[in-house]
Amino acid sequence: MLPQKSGKARQRRARFARAWLLRAALTVSLPILILGTCARAEEASENQVKAAYLFNFAKSAQWPSALLAEGTAPLIIGVFGGDDEFVDILKGMVAEKNIGSHPIAVKHLNAGGDLKRCQMIFFRASERRATRAAIASLNSGNLLLVGEDPAFLRDGGMINLILNNGKIQFEIGHDALDRSAIQFSSKFLSLAKANNGSSNQQIDTPRQVRIRIPPEYPSIAKQMNLEGSVQLEATVGRDGSVKGVRVLGGHPLLAEALTRAVMRWKFEPAARDSTELVKYSFGPEQ
Repeated sequence: MLPQKSGKARQRRARFARAWLLRAALTVSLPILILGTCARAEEASENQVKAAYLFNFAKSAQWPSALLAEGTAPLIIGVFGGDDEFVDILKGMVAEKNIGSHPIAVKHLNAGGDLKRCQMIFFRASERRATRAAIASLNSGNLLLVGEDPAFLRDGGMINLILNNGKIQFEIGHDALDRSAIQFSSKFLSLAKANNGSSNQQIDTPRQVRIRIPPEYPSIAKQMNLEGSVQLEATVGRDGSVKGVRVLGGHPLLAEALTRAVMRWKFEPAARDSTELVKYSFGPEQ
């Protein structure tokens, strides 16, 4: 007779089974999950829904090559603090999933861990006291910082998961995200601003740029010591060509230079037209 499984082992297998079912409900377009998106979502635990959000944040981000270069090195999601149960659920959620050619790895971190080896860090609410110091010690422009605490965005976080009327939603720290090299589509940003828990809202994964022409730093801007960030919204056709550009923010002189460059960009082909967010920082060193 085979030995009976321990209660702890049965619980672990059940958690992995639930995580697998939730992961299987993700569509090919990889929408951001809001509680209620998948069938029988009311049975998904809060940890499972948060794990699904983390996977979709990683998939929806447009990672700079300096942070996630070509190759097969893993994209590492660090979990700062908390218990092993959530880490196990997240591992089950991302098992055998890739971001492009990069497999996803999950590491459980503490205050003494090497946070800079990660591409994304999820700060658990239980580590509130250590979170601010940890963020201050990081070059957050090269990391996607996600949390679940009301003070997280004030501490320098980029995306915060919140529980609102029984539904898991997310909010954006625009200043911190704007300072980073990580980009999201305008649909992603709009969804966060108007997040109301609708099960029909979806976002698209940003289209990768095949041909990226760097903008010329205007000579007059150098003379004026003019620098800063510019954000554009590019309308991209199915063939990947840029049909038009709308300026969202930035000095008009710098925005004009970036517009001229982006109009010559070429994105990956897609089944339909899309709107892509473009962000670029000009400085005297350029």
